[in-house]
Amino acid sequence: MNKALKLTSQLVTLRSIEEEDIPILYPLIYGKNAEWKKWDAPYYPLEPHTMDSYRSHEYARKRRLAPDEPDSRLIIEVNGVIIGTVSYYWEHKPSLWLEVGIGIYNPVYWNGGYGSEALKLWIGHLFENLPLARVGLTTWSRNERMMRVGEKLGMKIEGRMRKVRIYQGDYYDSIRMGVLREEWQHQT
Repeated sequence: MNKALKLTSQLVTLRSIEEEDIPILYPLIYGKNAEWKKWDAPYYPLEPHTMDSYRSHEYARKRRLAPDEPDSRLIIEVNGVIIGTVSYYWEHKPSLWLEVGIGIYNPVYWNGGYGSEALKLWIGHLFENLPLARVGLTTWSRNERMMRVGEKLGMKIEGRMRKVRIYQGDYYDSIRMGVLREEWQHQT
């Protein structure tokens, strides 16, 4: 299994999920009235999990990684407090098409720069450790904060599928953003 990972910046720490993190993460993600889910693809229902099934899901995720692949999901910590996760998934692995994701589960930590800092650290790590030409991010037009984070990190809107997301009776666009390796290297 892949070794534990820890990345730090002035604002956040990203680290591998450990067994003792599961009881902390579970209520943050699956607790009643999870405010974060209203912004993170609310048109898809949150897959229900018990604590045990969530634990099994995390172990299965780690087992699916190739030995030379970085962990696909890390915890975001601020001053030792777990506030969310960053992740990646393969849209199409043979062509190295990778997408990143982020969830800041506690609204107290929204708009403080933590998400931008975490994604910057995460994308830099992925470019350093995988032979990627591009890193992408998919969001929706109501999530203006996420689009601003993408722009702040040098991502460009590469696609907009108009009125393909329905939430609370209203139509929204699906937004595809991305940054190329050379654009990333030029700005850092």
